[in-house]
Amino acid sequence: MKIIMLGAPGAGKGTQAKKIANKYGIPHISTGDIFRANIKNNTELGKKAKEYMDQGLLVPDELTLSLIMDRFSQADCENGYVLDGFPRTIPQAEALTNALKEAGEAIDFAINVEVPDENIVARMSGRRACVNCGGTYHVVFNPTKIDGVCDTCGGELVLRDDDKPETVAKRLNVYHNQTKPLIDYYAKLDVLKEVDGTKEVSEVFEDITAILEDK
Repeated sequence: MKIIMLGAPGAGKGTQAKKIANKYGIPHISTGDIFRANIKNNTELGKKAKEYMDQGLLVPDELTLSLIMDRFSQADCENGYVLDGFPRTIPQAEALTNALKEAGEAIDFAINVEVPDENIVARMSGRRACVNCGGTYHVVFNPTKIDGVCDTCGGELVLRDDDKPETVAKRLNVYHNQTKPLIDYYAKLDVLKEVDGTKEVSEVFEDITAILEDK
């Protein structure tokens, strides 16, 4: 079961990807995790990626795809995976499709977690992160026992720059211009499935499992 998660930043696709991975015993693969693992293990691909990242540059698509295909070749991906955070553009999606085709494989499901922009701005501006341990909370959906204090380590909670309304608006603009066209791309490949991401997390997951188990 090879799955790609689609959706705007803050739509909850990462949360759902983890739940899918746990339920079906397949790895949750994010590009960030792949970069960190390869850099930590000092692999050749990791060294190349680090050169770009150290300069504050984006890792080129070709190198990112090489890292992803290398990850897919590992034993824990034998029964599938949930890919989160890639592809973000049509060229990336086309390159991934072609690379999988060469390996005799294809994506089974592209699941789009659909959430209106106004909901996402409200969600993300309510997020809080611990400056000490990195723990994340939400003032409405996952509040701390003591306001502004991390439950785990007692550290101070802050609104990250990434989650400020003006930053979220910019990220959504990039998403609509670059990433949203992927919905049409995967619809044409007849693997797109959509779920209503405004529901409770558990309900969204139920909708996803119904899709995955219907095939």
